[in-house]
Amino acid sequence: MLGRAAPGVCQVVAVANQQQNRNMATLKAISIRLKSVKNIQKITQSMKMVSAAKYTRAERDLKAARPYGEGAVQFYERAEVAAPEDDPKQLYIAMTSDRGLCGAVHTGVSKVIRTRLQEPGAENIKVICVGDKSRGILQRLYGKHIISVCNEIGRLPPTFNDACKIAGAILTSDYEFGSGKIVYNKFRSVVSYQQSDLPLFSQKAVENAPKLATYDSLDADVIQSYMEFSLASMLFYALKEGACSEQSSRMTAMDNASKNAGEMIDKLTLTFNRTRQAVITRELIEIISGAAALD
Repeated sequence: MLGRAAPGVCQVVAVANQQQNRNMATLKAISIRLKSVKNIQKITQSMKMVSAAKYTRAERDLKAARPYGEGAVQFYERAEVAAPEDDPKQLYIAMTSDRGLCGAVHTGVSKVIRTRLQEPGAENIKVICVGDKSRGILQRLYGKHIISVCNEIGRLPPTFNDACKIAGAILTSDYEFGSGKIVYNKFRSVVSYQQSDLPLFSQKAVENAPKLATYDSLDADVIQSYMEFSLASMLFYALKEGACSEQSSRMTAMDNASKNAGEMIDKLTLTFNRTRQAVITRELIEIISGAAALD
């Protein structure tokens, strides 16, 4: 009787080994995935803490940088500077950075410029990308409009020296424009920012302003010097606004990523426990079935 039952028992044991191997592979895959998500959660939590510290400093520096940009804009408003009608050439400056993982900060700025390049008269527009992110978004479809790219932006807190280097690159780009805009992210709160712009004008447009006489003793050299300084000031202000918006957005994005990773860890843990319990139950059933077959 025992000899007749032996072949059936061997088949049961072979099937049990195959099922056990499949279940072990599943448990191993879930365990690897669970470990990977836990590591990702640690990284996102660390990035959130770093961004929170950088955001505090960026917000403090932004308060001191706002008079630079506001003062330059008020000069154009009080002098009633307007874009020259005989010069349709425009220059758009995309203020982004080289770093990602910060939500839609960079795509928002690029979207504003991309929308303008889709409108009539786009052949008279040139773009200078500050940061690799805007270049990566605009280069594929609008690469012919990009005349210069400024790198190494966003790794360290922006300084006025950085703004002066960008202004020097713009002034030495050999592109004569009548007007333009600096497109940047304006910081509103920890969880809110919006795309805004600062005006750009050529020296000819400033000299032809109707109310330029409000400011005494302005000759061509003084106006040129002020145009260079105001360009650097507005770029510095836009860099500070963009840096503060970027850090706050990255802090929020990493917080959301950590929460999502926590939810995924809970689901994977539940799946792992259920699978392990199913493996144990199946093994017990196979042992009991094998013992009953021997009897």
